[in-house]
Amino acid sequence: MDMVEWLTNWYKSQCNDDWEHTYGIQIDTIDNPGWSLRVDLLETPYEGKKISMKVLNSDDDWYDVTSDGEAFTAFGDASKLQFLINLFKEFTEN
Repeated sequence: MDMVEWLTNWYKSQCNDDWEHTYGIQIDTIDNPGWSLRVDLLETPYEGKKISMKVLNSDDDWYDVTSDGEAFTAFGDASKLQFLINLFKEFTEN
């Protein structure tokens, strides 16, 4: 399954006529250049789950992922959007 399709399905599974009015998912670009991904975890089964990882191989090969239990936040170089979504998928499966 394509990672965008997987994320779409994950989002739809959280929508309960309440969660989506306060929480959600944000994908944006950053000026490094790169991507940012933020997924709200409050009122999901992943609330409270934490993670922290940072990899800097070069200016063109890096990512930084954290979860404080309230939100999963990931940043990565311009080639990493699918990769970041996959890291979130792994976060929800482990």
